[in-house]
Amino acid sequence: MAGWLMRRSAQAALVVLAMTVIVFVGLHVAGNPVDILVPPEADAAERARIAASFGLDQPLWRQYLLFVARALQGDLGRSFIYNQPALALVVERLPATLELSLAALVLAAGLGIGLGLYAGLRPRAAAARLIMAGSVVGLSLPGFWVGLMLVIGFSVRLGWLPSSGRGETVAVLGVGWSFLTADGLAHLILPAANLALFKLALILRLTRAGVREVVHLDYVRFARARGLAPSRVIGVHILRAILIPIVTVIGLEFCSTVAFSMVTESIFAWPGMGRLMVESIHVLDRPVIVAYLVAVVLLFVAVNLLADILYRLLDPRVGTAGAGGGA
Repeated sequence: MAGWLMRRSAQAALVVLAMTVIVFVGLHVAGNPVDILVPPEADAAERARIAASFGLDQPLWRQYLLFVARALQGDLGRSFIYNQPALALVVERLPATLELSLAALVLAAGLGIGLGLYAGLRPRAAAARLIMAGSVVGLSLPGFWVGLMLVIGFSVRLGWLPSSGRGETVAVLGVGWSFLTADGLAHLILPAANLALFKLALILRLTRAGVREVVHLDYVRFARARGLAPSRVIGVHILRAILIPIVTVIGLEFCSTVAFSMVTESIFAWPGMGRLMVESIHVLDRPVIVAYLVAVVLLFVAVNLLADILYRLLDPRVGTAGAGGGA
């Protein structure tokens, strides 16, 4: 177990290192932040002074080595625009993004697994066919268009739900959460629904496929022949057998939801990391971009590690097979 954790940590470090190299090179090719930071009327001396103050007058390789040396001490640099530590800016926006992503994932997993079970157990029912047709629509529609339609329909036309902002929050352990208030929950519904639509369709189809694969196996038939309650057959014998791929997808989709929530946060003016990332890209705020991507990569690593642990709990043979393969 210790060796496995060390290997995973080394892989994570290499991924973070490769990501920072790609970001540094990509932003250098995209443009010079000094062109955005200085006013158009600034002379050459002023441009040189600003470039030197941010260390942008150094060669790219030297800038990168200085960044790595500071990052090892927990300093990812200061934002060019906000003049604050980049990591602090990202961490400040993190709770809003996590709240939105968790709400979307709970909605997608709850409805997706439930509807997928129904569609898998009753494939010929009209409702099941309608559910599968709806899942195709959910996979096909672009998120930005769905978000705009939700705003136009439920905010502009009907006036039922607010279209922007996070609403009223309640501080718990020093962190503000909007789902704990009625106003905050109303602000959360539309962006969470928009973010959940694709995930819901994906989990639904995966669950349905898993149910169709195991429902006719001998151990399920034997459980039914023993007279077990349908709820026990579904919950213990069917659902548990298909949970490993579902847990994998839920873990990866949670990470992708956090990482790619930029469009939804921009449409609904949700003050999260994604919106901060979009604003930083517009002004080539490299420290904030790098800090955001480092946080996302570490989140992917942590969630994948948690998924591996859940595998061992759901199916102890996973750990036994891994140990045998390592020997």
